[in-house]
Order: sequence, then C-alpha cells, then structure tokens
Amino acid sequence: MPSGSWSWPEIKQRLQCPVDEDADYENTTWCNRDLIPIPPERRTYGVWSYFGYWTVSGSCISAWSTGSTLLSFGLSPQQAIGVVILGGFLSGLLAVFCGWMGEVHHIGFTVSSRFSWGMRGSYFPVILRSFVACMWFGMQAFWGGQATRVLIGAIIPGFAHMKNYFSESSHLQTNDFIGLVIWMCAFIPAVLIRPEKLQIPFFICFVFFCGSCFGMLIWAVSQANGPGDLFHQPGSAPNTGWAFMFGITAILGSWGSGTLGQSDWVRYSKRRYAPTLSQLVACPATIAITATIGIIVTSASNKLLGGEIQWNPIYLLADIQEYYSSSPRVRAGVFFASLGMVASQFSISVVLNSVSCGMDLAGLWPKYINIRRGAYVMVVIGIATQPWQLLSTADKFLAVLSGFGVFMAPATGLMLADYHIVRRHRLKLSDLYRGDSSSLYWFRHGVNWRAFVAFTAGMWPLLPGLAANVNAWDEGQWVGWLRLYNLTFIVGLAISFLVMWALNYLFPVAGVGVEGPFIEGVIDGVSSESEEKEDVRGDAKTPDVSFV
Repeated sequence: MPSGSWSWPEIKQRLQCPVDEDADYENTTWCNRDLIPIPPERRTYGVWSYFGYWTVSGSCISAWSTGSTLLSFGLSPQQAIGVVILGGFLSGLLAVFCGWMGEVHHIGFTVSSRFSWGMRGSYFPVILRSFVACMWFGMQAFWGGQATRVLIGAIIPGFAHMKNYFSESSHLQTNDFIGLVIWMCAFIPAVLIRPEKLQIPFFICFVFFCGSCFGMLIWAVSQANGPGDLFHQPGSAPNTGWAFMFGITAILGSWGSGTLGQSDWVRYSKRRYAPTLSQLVACPATIAITATIGIIVTSASNKLLGGEIQWNPIYLLADIQEYYSSSPRVRAGVFFASLGMVASQFSISVVLNSVSCGMDLAGLWPKYINIRRGAYVMVVIGIATQPWQLLSTADKFLAVLSGFGVFMAPATGLMLADYHIVRRHRLKLSDLYRGDSSSLYWFRHGVNWRAFVAFTAGMWPLLPGLAANVNAWDEGQWVGWLRLYNLTFIVGLAISFLVMWALNYLFPVAGVGVEGPFIEGVIDGVSSESEEKEDVRGDAKTPDVSFV
C-alpha cells in the first residue's frame, strides 16, 4: 500500500460520526451523540426558549393560510377564529403528552419509538416521518425561494419580470430558481447550528415575521377602511357542528406531525415542565393570531386589489408591488415584509424538517449519520423531488401528502397509550440502545406486533375517505367515508390508542414497570452507587433509584 494511503477500516473509522471527548457512549447500530439521552450540559432550553419555539411553529405561512381551509368547510371567519383557538389549545395539550418522555427521559422520537414498535420495528415510523419531512422540506424551500425572489424584486423591479430561460414544461421560472439557490445558500449553513443553540435565531425570525404580519395588517385595514367584505360573510355549512369538528381536525392535522415528534425538542429542557406553559399558551395564541391576521389581510386586500382571493402572503406581496406599479415606498414595504417571509421559511424548515428529519435519519444509521448529516441528506432528497413540479402539476400527490395524517394519527395514539397507560412513564433506557434479545424492547425478532396491529386498526377506516378525497369521487355514496376522513386525527388517534391499550391488557409484554438509567449508576448525569446490577443477559432487577 502506498505511503500515506488509508485502508478501508481507517476510511470507515473516519466516516463515523464524531464522538464527544470523554464520552460514555459509542457509535453503534443504535446509538450516537444525537440519540443518547441529552446530558445536563446540553439542556439549554428554558421557559422563554420554548415560547420562541412555539411562536416560530405557530407564526408561519401555514398558519396564515389556515383560514382558506376553514372557510372552505363553510365556516364564517368568526367561527374559523374560534376553531383555530380551540384547535391550537388541543394541539398544545397533545404536545404536552407527546413530549413527556422528552422531559422525563431526555430522549427523542426516534429512540422513543423503540419501546412501542420494537428495536427493529421502530424503523417503520422513522422512515414514514423521514419521507414526509423530505417532501415537505422541498416545498418549504421552494416557498422560501419564492419569498427571496419577491425580496430581490423589491430591490430590482425588473427581476420580477426577467426573461424565463427554462422550458414551460419545467414549471419553474428563472427568477424562482435564482431565489431558491440564494435561499438554499443561506439555509445550509444554518444546519450547522446545534439544536441547543437555536434560541436566538428563533427569536430573530419571529421578530421579522411578526413585523411582516402586523405591517401588512396595518396597511390592509387602513387602506380598505376595515377588514373587508370577506370577513363579514356568513357561514355556508349545512351542518355547523360537522364543519366545526372538521376545522379542529384540520388544525390538529396541520401540527400533528410536530406534536408526534415533540420529544425531539422537549428533551433539551433545563427543568421539568419548562415547555408546558408555552405548549398550552404560546401554541394556541400564535396560531390563532396569525390565522386571524391572515383572514383579515386577505379579505381587505381582496377589496383593494380585486380579482382572485390570495391566501398566500408571498404571492400577495408580489401582487401589491404590481398594483402600485413598483413605487419606491411600496417596494420598501414589500422588501421588509418579504424579509419576514424568508425568515419564517428558514425557521419552520429548521423546526419541523431539518432537526426532526435529521434525527430520524440518524436512527436509521447511527454510526454514520447524525442530525447534521441527516439534515443534508434531507436537503438533497427534498430538492431532488423537484417541488416546483409537485406544486404545479401533481394535485393528487399533494392531496396524498396532506393526507399523511391518516398515518401520523395512529402512530401518535399507540405511542401515547403505550407510554402513559401501559408503561406508566417507566423505561429502562439502557435497553433502548441494545439490539438483541437481552433488551426488554426486542419483543419477537425485534418487532412488537401489537404496535402494527394498533396502527393498522387506526389507519384502515380512513383509507376509503383518503381515496375519495384524492380522486374527487362523487360525494353521494362516499359522504360517510369523507366525513370520517375529515375527522382523521381524532378518529385515527382514538382507535389506535384503545386497540394498543387492549392488546397490551390481553397480551401483556415483559418488563412493564421496569426502569433504569442509560448508564448504570448515572441518573441525569449524576453518579450514584447502584446496589443492584444487571446480569449477563441484561435482565433488570429492581433499581435503587428511579426517574422522576
């Protein structure tokens, strides 16, 4: 072998994820730095940090556009605002229970899946979430690129009308592509920021987006002398009760994936209950305020600009600049407002996509993928899906992607039942990183069949409604299935919760009630003398201390 060349074992060693100095863990098939229970020195999120997290999650373009979904159910704007407040509170309550294992055990969703699905079975929900996250990131990135295009167009008016050099079949404008490249160049370095250091970026993005929202609100209401005609239109739903329930489910579905992986972020909490207040207050407040502003601005701007109702604030900003013939004052306003939209797309892509998806992908190959590397994989896959094609031509695909609540809801329900009811918050953490039959969570061949049965039970009643919605089948014979589908998150969660509970009662699993630390004799990073030790097979005896 030539001098200075590396052997294959050396190359593999260098490609492995970095390990902390004096680390008490190793990179294995089940473990790396980003999957271990977060040690005390990396728990940097307090009460205000979680307010920042939820303001970023709730104050975003998706929340702004929620009104279009709720009004399409036949609700009046006032009824829609009530739905948003109640739905936001229920989302926050769901986040509290989904994030419980993060607060108590400081583990994320990827590791948490192992005690419900089995060590090998956990790959299924992890792959499912990763797929959805990659697709949604591509779309969020494209919207970020369009916000960047509007921002540049406010500086250089001719940029908005520059010649398109792409073919018509590509469904991509040259200026949109340039905006996407610039947005990606700014986003990729943000992936280098560790999750425990994101509080300040969260705050900055929130301030920018709030400035955009209230600036557009002041402009619209002052110019239209009120909220506009749309805001005062009556509800058109033949059954207000059904429409109200559909609306609540829509809110839960929109933020459901985020609540399912809530432990990914809650595990960074400095102390117990630090995230709870923000989950119950900041979550519903920010979603409700942003959605209300979206309804008012859309209504007032429609009166001013006329034409088609524009729910997307990015496109609305471009329309405003066109309407006022790119006057200097309007360009300045559009610039600062679009800056908030760009910042919002940065923050939401980090919160709901890069960190969570990075951790999920890390769980698939922990030796070589950590959060940062997983986020880069997500970026490549997300852009490779060509989101501009999906957004322009694939209505059915988008309907399917939006219908992934059909799968997320049952996954949420069975996890809640297993952790809160069956196991009563007791976990043997060391066994969540042991991939053989000595682990309590190995079950049969690494798979817990109960989880798959509960998942299927919560999913299959919703599939006919999903198919009818995607294919726009006649509502006459499908109305019952469509109504059930419109209650996706509530129905899917409830069924899988009850089935998982019943299966564990009828077919009990071994080791329920057994708990223990990640490292023997160390709890929450503090060493303690342990009187009882594990035997050779890892069977747990009664530990001398427990997690509280």
